[in-house]
Amino acid sequence: MRRFLFLIREAFSSLRRNLLVMTASVVAVFISLTLVFGALVLSELVKVNTARWQQGVHVIVFLKDDVPVQSQLALQSEIQGWDEVKETSFCDKQCAYAEFKEMFAEQPALLENVDPSILPPSIRIKLVNIDTYKDITFRLIDNPAVRKVVTAGDRFDQLSSVTKALNWLGIGLALLLGVASIVMIANTIRMAVYARRDEVAVMRLVGASSWFIRIPFLLEGMIQGLIGAVLAVGAIWMAQGFVASRIPSTFLIRLSVGNDFLIKWSIAILAFGAIAGVLGSATGVRRFLKV
Repeated sequence: MRRFLFLIREAFSSLRRNLLVMTASVVAVFISLTLVFGALVLSELVKVNTARWQQGVHVIVFLKDDVPVQSQLALQSEIQGWDEVKETSFCDKQCAYAEFKEMFAEQPALLENVDPSILPPSIRIKLVNIDTYKDITFRLIDNPAVRKVVTAGDRFDQLSSVTKALNWLGIGLALLLGVASIVMIANTIRMAVYARRDEVAVMRLVGASSWFIRIPFLLEGMIQGLIGAVLAVGAIWMAQGFVASRIPSTFLIRLSVGNDFLIKWSIAILAFGAIAGVLGSATGVRRFLKV
């Protein structure tokens, strides 16, 4: 136990002596892992919302206020009879207001300025095959009773394309920065080895084993990687919390991936940061510490 504490103390002592270079290494790890984690969260959001949309309401038809209730219900009945339609439901102004209050429950100032009379009634449509949402939209858009047709399909098609491009870009940048962070950690360790060359020589003379000399440097690299990973995990958690609290999820779009996903990948990111740090320090030790 005493030997282990000595090794830990030596690692932190070396980090303090090379604080500026260590900070640069930590920043490189932080940026790299933040890009990776951010790309994972973005992909999960697209995946979750696509699955949610496929299982839920596919099309929302907002109706004009001057259309009589009988005509609104007649349109719903007509839509229900289409072969592409699996199920429909009608949401009047009170129903729309209830949903609005639930959606913006944390913004009382907004609720004070809204009453049921200004919210349009709507028809909610579930499709047999979600690929037909464009056909349904085209059939409804010119109907005189229809104010607007909303579907998440177009958004998800565009978002999926953008997400794939951003993911590849993020992964590419993360790989480059990951390599750069390993190189920077290796350079930090080389500087630490050089600064302690006399101490290392003495340890050799008294018979210290190769691993006893190497371990403080390996721990130093692992600590740098872990600090960068912790900062990356904290940044993503804060960003996800901010988005979820400031931009409420809508009837069609969900903006939170859930804690289970974040916890699982947080552990993976922390482990990756530690491994990257050890790899960097091992590279520096192997080349500049011949024991």
